[in-house]
Amino acid sequence: MRATLIGIRRFSGLSDPAPSLSIRDAAFSWEGGFGIEIADFDLKARERVLLLGPSGGGKSTFLNLVAGITTPSRGRIDVLGTDIARLRGARVDRFRVDSFGIIFQMFNLMPWLSALDNVLVPLRFSRLRRRRAGDARAEASRLLGALGIDAALFNQRAGTLSVGQQQRVAAARALIGGPGIILADEPTSALDRANARAFLDLLLAEQETAQAALLMVSHDETLADAFDRVVRLDDIARVSGGVAA
Repeated sequence: MRATLIGIRRFSGLSDPAPSLSIRDAAFSWEGGFGIEIADFDLKARERVLLLGPSGGGKSTFLNLVAGITTPSRGRIDVLGTDIARLRGARVDRFRVDSFGIIFQMFNLMPWLSALDNVLVPLRFSRLRRRRAGDARAEASRLLGALGIDAALFNQRAGTLSVGQQQRVAAARALIGGPGIILADEPTSALDRANARAFLDLLLAEQETAQAALLMVSHDETLADAFDRVVRLDDIARVSGGVAA
């Protein structure tokens, strides 16, 4: 099973970068019978890939395997040179926060913290990202501003912000400290088409600045032209046993 290639623009004329993510013969199944098998998938350094699939088709499970939140029953999932499938406990948690910036579908902000303090959360757990961020509060402020958050809102509690504003805070949190891979789970699903595209343009600009790879899952095919490559989940994975996340 091979990925569907829509087109690669930004890598023309460059030597082929080593993959930031490489999956070989990985599989996972829930007790209820849902299972997913991924034969072969690569994400190059700095590449932007859109993973398309229907709701309940296994896209979130795919991301959970990539991030080490879910452990495969077999196979290799190499992330920045480390087989994350072999890590356990605190080691996988530490590797995840060092290596990934994750934009969750429900944002997962701490509503009692300010927008700025939410962005700083990953730096509490990753010395590597804290070192890369430099002046942490200045970098968090820069990211919030670049993603369209007014400075007057930086110290406002996240729970009082609009859905679109919370989404941008979540994106800034994912980007801070230069993780190698950004994972985004349906980050535009709560927005109308115009606002979804505006948010995506801002996210991609910052992803380019960070030189991170981006893997975004969505059911929205209208976003495809913003990516280097578009992959349909059923081209790279075999899903069985009903509805999944």
